[in-house]
Amino acid sequence: MFHFLQQANKAHEKQKRAEASIRQREKEVQMARSEQLKELDRERDQYKKDEAIQHFKALLADLVRDADASWRETRKQLKKDHRYELARLLERDEKEKLFNEHVNSLLQRRRDKFRRLLDETSGVTLTSSWKEVKRKIKEDKRYTKFYVSDRMKEHEFYDYLKERYNTAKADFKVLMKETKSITHKSKKLLEESDQHLYDIEKVLSKDKRYTCLECIEDERKDILIDYINELYRKGPPPPPTASEPTRKPVMK
Repeated sequence: MFHFLQQANKAHEKQKRAEASIRQREKEVQMARSEQLKELDRERDQYKKDEAIQHFKALLADLVRDADASWRETRKQLKKDHRYELARLLERDEKEKLFNEHVNSLLQRRRDKFRRLLDETSGVTLTSSWKEVKRKIKEDKRYTKFYVSDRMKEHEFYDYLKERYNTAKADFKVLMKETKSITHKSKKLLEESDQHLYDIEKVLSKDKRYTCLECIEDERKDILIDYINELYRKGPPPPPTASEPTRKPVMK
């Protein structure tokens, strides 16, 4: 009898464990399904949000073409267009952010056009003044349409020169590295005679990366001498290592 009760208890415990396992599994399945539904809802909401963003961007592209436009005045204009309702899912600050991004892109386009104008204007060097360059470009529409104040145009001009100067210096340094006649021995050769410097400059003068620095000739020479001194301090370059194993001659 005792053995029978033991068997019955074991069977009952086993049944309970099985039922608990089934309930746990059902709970896990339900949770997974709930999470999937939530994810689908999130994806659906995100799709609608992205759609609203695209509608609002299209509206801005059609109606806002002035980089000097203000959000306060533009918002009134946008509300009159029936497409404004398509962006109803967007909060006010989200719309303002998209407006600012759009206006900044318009400003960047103006900036790019202004810089292309400077690139195309002959006689603009690294030492040019805004006053002299302004006389050359003031009739061009890319000048008149860029920003509002003349002070901002001047600021942009000197930013342009600074970037051009840094690029020119970097290009010149690359040119010097490419010039085989400039080595670690150049410093001593210069001390012995000016001829070596003359020979180096003659080679460099055939490249526009050298000639574009003509307006700052003294600084260009200083950069060259600094590079020669740097090579001298480093000493001779290490011998080249064989890139391929020596091949055995083919027997004929």
